[in-house]
Amino acid sequence: MAARAYWQGQIRLALVSIPVEIYAATKSGAQIAFHQIHQPSGKRVRYEKTVPGLGPVKAEDIVKGYEVSKGDYVLLQPDEIEAVKLESKKTLELTQFVDASEIDVLYYERPYYVVPADDLAEEAFIVLREALRRTKKVGLGQLAMRGREYVVSLKPCGRGMVLETLRYADEVNRAQGYFRDIEDVKPDAELLDLAETLIEKKTAPFKPDSFHDRYVDALERLIEKKKKSKGRRIIEDAEEAPARRGSNVIDLMAALKKSVDTGAPPKTPAAKTSARKAPAKPTTRKRA
Repeated sequence: MAARAYWQGQIRLALVSIPVEIYAATKSGAQIAFHQIHQPSGKRVRYEKTVPGLGPVKAEDIVKGYEVSKGDYVLLQPDEIEAVKLESKKTLELTQFVDASEIDVLYYERPYYVVPADDLAEEAFIVLREALRRTKKVGLGQLAMRGREYVVSLKPCGRGMVLETLRYADEVNRAQGYFRDIEDVKPDAELLDLAETLIEKKTAPFKPDSFHDRYVDALERLIEKKKKSKGRRIIEDAEEAPARRGSNVIDLMAALKKSVDTGAPPKTPAAKTSARKAPAKPTTRKRA
């Protein structure tokens, strides 16, 4: 396999150990990278690390520190941090199995492909994969990668398996803090039927390659125009018309009916719009 393994270790299930390798399942899409430029000279702005009263410092003189009080730090050397051994550093022990539906989508963070490390590990790997598939369960455990420990899930994926890192409970905001002001009422039956009809009409198989980043496309076009304009200012009016506020049920009904007839997405916002004070954003405890 040409790609470099992100992690190498073993999956442990009771007394069974399976050597595996983990590879990143996703990659960054097309992006436009900008630099900060000093406009009068046209040269790139550079940054250097400094200490107040001392000025620039050497990279080898910089260590990690944890602030215990204002201006007071506990300093840690790289070898001291490395010496903090975690049981999960080279082993993913599956300690629990759950139905996939039990894990809220908000907890999923990043996927990785899991493959057997060698031919000897393949038999046990396949047994675990098929056992998860037949029981329709997801394995859970904890795994140390790149300086931190993750809660992870493990499930079948084709001939291999997919490991997904999960967020800890204190990294997910409670939905109630944002949804509590939404009225608990049943929608108009006719409006609901129209909405369901529109959804059915626009239902199609998911094709990831049919979506692309339109913002990146627009930036690339802008950069090409700027190259040819010799610095002339270019402003493209690409903003959509703002949605109308205060629409009523009659407007929504007409918009849904027209959308069902034409297949176009409804332009009118929610039928009932009331001025609401935005709920305060829940505070979360920072992880050390």
